Amino acid sequence: MAKPVNTDGKGQTPVLAVLNESTRGLASVPAKRIDQVTTELFTSLFVLESEFAFKPVQGKAYFLYQQDSRFWLGITPPEMMHASVSGRFIGVATLQPDLTWTLTLADEVAEDPAFTDWLAAKREAFEQRVGAAETVDDVLPVYESRLSFYRRASAFGVAHSLSRSMSAAGISGLSYDEAKGLLTDDAGNDTPD
Repeated sequence: MAKPVNTDGKGQTPVLAVLNESTRGLASVPAKRIDQVTTELFTSLFVLESEFAFKPVQGKAYFLYQQDSRFWLGITPPEMMHASVSGRFIGVATLQPDLTWTLTLADEVAEDPAFTDWLAAKREAFEQRVGAAETVDDVLPVYESRLSFYRRASAFGVAHSLSRSMSAAGISGLSYDEAKGLLTDDAGNDTPD
């Protein structure tokens, strides 16, 4: 009897190995304020919604493209690809040592009001989702079955890292509004949103 085909090409042992490897360096993640947590979470989720089928390396630049409504992350820079193949170059995404993602938008994209308005609306919807959750922890992408293998492993890394940062900051288990209530400047005044 033939073994069933594993379309991701991964078995249980490699999955655990990738998860353990990706979180091994997180012995000391810094405490993060809720505004930093939500910004990093939004950016990371945006990058992880993009299609990719490779194991991302911390500190390496990846290139985010858009073809119609589909986003994809690649290793080839835009100057080496024709736009008819790659689509629109959106920006450079980097996996940080704490397993969160940063995204630097291309100048053309950052100056495009249609894209920035779309991204602002996406961020507003994200903020509403975070605000509606019982705790901020509830929106962390601990297990996202809809994502491909490496995207799912990266999402787990983001969740693990931000969970530890929130715990170190004393905001784990709090609602978004409770965590925002802890944001104060040095004078003890509320920080503006």
